[in-house]
This record gives sequence, structure tokens and C-alpha cells, in this order.
Amino acid sequence: MDRLHILDRLDAIPEAEWNRLHDGGNPFLAHRFLSGLEHTGCLREHWGWRPQHAALYRDDQLVAAAPAYLKHNSHGEFVFDHAWADAYARNGLDYYPKWLIAIPYSPVPGPRLLARDDRARAAICRSLQQHCQDQGWSSLHINFLPEAETVACPSEWLARRDIQFHWRNPVSETDPAWTCFEDFLASLTHKKRKNIRAERAQVARAGVSFERLDGDRIGAAELAEMHDLYCQGFFEKGNSPALTLAFFQHLAETMADALVLILARLNGRIIAGALCLRGRDRLYGRYWGSRIELPGLHFETCYYQGIEYCLEHGLHHFEPGAQGEHKLARGFLPTCTHSRHWLAHPIFHHAIDTWCRQDRDAVDHYHRAALLHSPFRESKP
Repeated sequence: MDRLHILDRLDAIPEAEWNRLHDGGNPFLAHRFLSGLEHTGCLREHWGWRPQHAALYRDDQLVAAAPAYLKHNSHGEFVFDHAWADAYARNGLDYYPKWLIAIPYSPVPGPRLLARDDRARAAICRSLQQHCQDQGWSSLHINFLPEAETVACPSEWLARRDIQFHWRNPVSETDPAWTCFEDFLASLTHKKRKNIRAERAQVARAGVSFERLDGDRIGAAELAEMHDLYCQGFFEKGNSPALTLAFFQHLAETMADALVLILARLNGRIIAGALCLRGRDRLYGRYWGSRIELPGLHFETCYYQGIEYCLEHGLHHFEPGAQGEHKLARGFLPTCTHSRHWLAHPIFHHAIDTWCRQDRDAVDHYHRAALLHSPFRESKP
């Protein structure tokens, strides 16, 4: 018989049991990453994050699980539902709390319904909906799950799509893989190739040099500098940085093989940086910051250096983060992301379903339109 347990800390599940439910290719699903967010002060209840992880047991064996959080706002999610919350409020209803399955502060596509097999994955979906209903919460949300996992979700759950821009090597399965940055440039149209070379030359002429550090090559000083840059980037936009220096240090101590820093120096001083995580076959760009305004510095630090890292290390995918169609001209193609939503209120569920259908049509239209502007000499979506 299946039993759903709700846990207020991930450490309640042994690391080995959790990690057996996924293939280890995505570092954001690692027990150490998610539990590290909790015990280094990144998830604060007054910011709306309260761990309520789901664990499905069958005959005392963990067969499925999901990283889940009770949310009292929509902060740090990247699948925007503020209009839904406003509609509830205008009708005298509470949208919060809601139950969210996601990676906090990270719009990274990847497994969300961790399971031993398809049967267990379907079972935890049913259990999640039933628990949400039993608790009287307004809704259940699963953000950035892979398309392959969506088949386990009940058909009545609402489907949303969005677009991110991802780099992949090669562009299609029929193309030869690139081995260096010049190979990548050669696959672009003349105009795009010329523009990228001009952007890179502009940064080089300013005297900026770069280093790409990973694993035990990352020292405490570089890590502290990167955290300062990360915080500065948030402060400049009027936001509060959620990730603590202790979390950065935790990653360096427990997941060093997944951590990548790209640092820009001018006259020996670090002026900009990007923190990335490395998975089995891809690089994930996460956070960046800069102490000076310099044309092209953002593109070089966050995109071109990451592409070079992938080419050097045989990584075939680079996901630099959410949104940003400016990435298209720099070799990042539009890629669909997926989320699923269940709302307890039947009238709102029906109304938002209509909106979701219209939104999916708009996203699909944008996807097709963006592919028409592919920077590659031969567009191969």
C-alpha cells in the first residue's frame, strides 16, 4: 500500500535513498544541493518558502519523491502566476498558500517527479493532488519538469509552456560536433559571426582577461568575490539576494565537481563573474555580477566563456537561464519548457484552463517565429 509522507526538511530522507530516484545528471536535483539551501539560510519562511517535500513509500521503501514547498507568495519561481493570485483576491478567495514542486530560485528544467518507475511516478501525482485537496490549499504547481514526465500527470492538470534559449553542440543530430569556438562561429551566418567577433574583440581591447575555474581550483577568495558580485547584481535591481555565502561555500565543499566559476579581471582585479553548475552533459549558467559597465562584458562572461568551457570539456548543452531573446543571435536556440498546474476551485480551474490554451498557442507561435531568425547558416530546429 502506498503512503505519502510530507517532510519539512530534506535531511529526513537519507541522501542515498533520494539520489537513487534520479540519474544524477542534473546537479539541482542532488540531495546536497537541495538540503544545502535549507541549512545555509537560503529558504526563509517570511520570504514564502517552507519545505514540504513529498515522499511516497511502498512497503516501507521509498519509491517516489518530489522537492516541494508551501508558498505564501510567488517569489523566485519564474513561472508567473501573479494574475491568478490577483483574480482570486478580487473574488474574495485566498490563492496562498499554494504547493509548489520546483527548484527554489532556479528556472532549470529537469526531473521533478522522482520515481523508481512509471507506476510510482503516476502514483505520486495522484497522492500530491489528494494531499493538496485534503489540506485545503488552493493549488498544486510543478515547474520546469521535462516533457517526458508530463505524461504521468493527470490529464485535467493545466499545461503551460514557455521558451528558454539553449546552446547545443551540434545544432542537430546530423551535424558534426564542434571542437573549438571557431568551429561554432563557422556554423553561423556571416553577420552573426562578425558581430560576435566584434563583441569579443571589444572586451579584449579593454584589457579584460578571463579564467574558468572548477573543482578544487576554486579558492575561498574567488568564491567570496563571486558572492559579492551576485549580491551586487541583485541590489542594483532593487531585489534581495536569497543565496548566502554559506551556500556557495557548501557547494564548493560538497559538490566541487559540479561548480564552475568564470571570472573577468582588469589590471589583476576581479570585475565580473558568473557562477555555473555542471551536469553530466551540460553547463547551467546561474548568476552573474559586474562592478563596472563595459560593452560586451555580460555577453563574454555569461555566454561566450561558457560556450568555450563546454567545447573544452565535451559538454553538449549550455542552458544560461530564463528568457532573453538576445541570446538567439549568439547561438542559443529557442527551447520549450513545461509546467503543470492543478487548481482546487473548479470555476477558476476552468477559466485558467482557457487562458492556458491561449497562452500555449502564443508560445508556440513565438517559438516558430524565433526559429525563423536562427543565427545558423542552415536553420535546423
